[in-house]
Parts: sequence; structure tokens; C-alpha cells
Amino acid sequence: MAFRPELRPLNTGVAARDDAGLGCAPIGNLFSPVTDDDAVATVHAALAREVRFFDTAPLYGSGESERKLGIALQGVPRDDYVLATKVGRILVDAEGMPVRGGGRGHDSVADLSRDGVLRSLEGSLSRLGVDRVDVLHLHDPLDVAGAFSGALPALVELRAQGVVRAISVGLGRLDPLERYAAEAPLDVVMEAGRLTLLDRSASDRLIPIAAARGIGVLAAAVFNSGILVDPIGSPFFEYKPAPDELRERALRLQAACGAHGVRLADAAVQFPLRQGADAVVVGARTPAEVDAFVDGLDAALPEALWATLDAQAD
Repeated sequence: MAFRPELRPLNTGVAARDDAGLGCAPIGNLFSPVTDDDAVATVHAALAREVRFFDTAPLYGSGESERKLGIALQGVPRDDYVLATKVGRILVDAEGMPVRGGGRGHDSVADLSRDGVLRSLEGSLSRLGVDRVDVLHLHDPLDVAGAFSGALPALVELRAQGVVRAISVGLGRLDPLERYAAEAPLDVVMEAGRLTLLDRSASDRLIPIAAARGIGVLAAAVFNSGILVDPIGSPFFEYKPAPDELRERALRLQAACGAHGVRLADAAVQFPLRQGADAVVVGARTPAEVDAFVDGLDAALPEALWATLDAQAD
């Protein structure tokens, strides 16, 4: 699988990977602070490895991720990379009032109205320092009726006007995401954590719907918050300590990978592509994490390992 044309750089002459995107939540101070210099180094490391798809959101650090990504991409020709951000939440200050323009916020609140979409995008463009984004995701829209009546028509309008090249819905819950994939006029969906070695539910449920409608699938949260990188040192699933049963399953998967001389994280990052995802989006806060991600995608994994991992899923 590979990025669709609308998810590729407009400059077709630039060297760009077709299977990898950098998730920019970590540089928005997710879990721990990241300096501007470190954020720039991380983004530049991705560019050096030919990763040209960058995914951010106002929610990440209440605007910090977008601001830092904008700094990092200054001087990079706009047509040489693909920029994705999200709408559906409005940044607010400490008093709960909406943040004006491209300011940073204290928190965010859901807003699936047309005006909310337009205000959110305006703020994102200001923080990013650009005049357009390529992909606009609707961020965790659990209110399906509200999204269909307000936000989605606004996204369709923005696409028709050429303000964005592609529209999407990003969710970690399959029930609403399946409905969006089945009914909304989307170019792509981003699933989070449902197409992994520990949770394959999107493989049977979301992938067939998307394929039938010609919708691309981006796989995020492929490590399920860390357990599929290091089940002992980082036994977290969905941002919480993993239950014993999941830790034991992850340890068995790690042992199976070790028997083939393979890192568990490498199998985890390649797995969604084998299941029909167009590309994998992985977050990183350091150049070393970028290198580990890209090296994992390029690692040669024996077919016998996949048979073993598939058997453990049954």
C-alpha cells in the first residue's frame, strides 16, 4: 500500500517515503516537555529520512505541536511536504474562553459546528505559519449526528474550494469510525490503535468498508501507547498500565520476534501495512526515535514470523 496522490507532496521530484508519516503529538510536550530546538531536530531527522507527511493537531499541547512544527518547517519549500492537522475542537484559555487567532490555549472543547471548523483551521494556519494544509482530519468526533450536520459539510466545502486537498476523520473507536467510512464523503480515515498486533479489530471491520468506498486508511498508535515497543519497560496500553493479560500477550509476541532475531517494535510498525493500511503514522520526540521508526519499516522480517504472530492472535 502507499499514500494516495492527495497525500503526497505536490513536488513530485522530491524524495518522499510512501508509507510513513511523522506524528507530532510528542513534540507538543506529550508526557514530557520538548524544547523548540529538540522539536526542530526531530522534524529535520524525519525529512532526512525522506518522511514528508506530518500530522499534528491543535489538541497536541494546546497549540504547541503546531507552533513547533511550523518553526521546524520554515525554509522547507511548501510543495515538498504534506501537512495534516485537525479540527473539531476549539482551544480555550484558563477561563474557558476561546483563544483568538493563532494563540496557544490552556485546554480545548469539542466544537463540531461549521464556524468552529473555520475558526480552528484559521488558528492552525497561523500557528503553523502556512497558508494551507493538505489534509484536514475531524478529530475524535464522537457526536456523529453533530459531525454530519455541521463539521463534515464544512470540510467538504473547504475541499471543494481547494483550501485543503483531502478530508478525513480520525478516531480510536471503531463503531463511529465505521459509520463515517461508510457514509461520509471522505478521502481517508485515520484509525488509532485498532490495527495492531494486540488489537486487530479494524482489519475485519474498517478495512473492508474503506476499500469498498475507495477511502485510504492511515494507521496510528501502532504501539498501543508503548507496550508493543517494550512490554517490560513501557507496559502501557491506551495510555494506562496494561492489564496482566495484555502484558502476557505482548511478552509472547516479543519472544516470538526474538526467536527470529527481530525487534517487536519493527513487527508492530509493519503490521498495519500487511493488513491494508496505506501508511503508518508514528509519533517521535527525538531523532533517534525517528530513525528507529524508519529502520523498523525497512527491516527484513521473515514470513515465518508473521505466521507465528498470526497464530498467536487466534
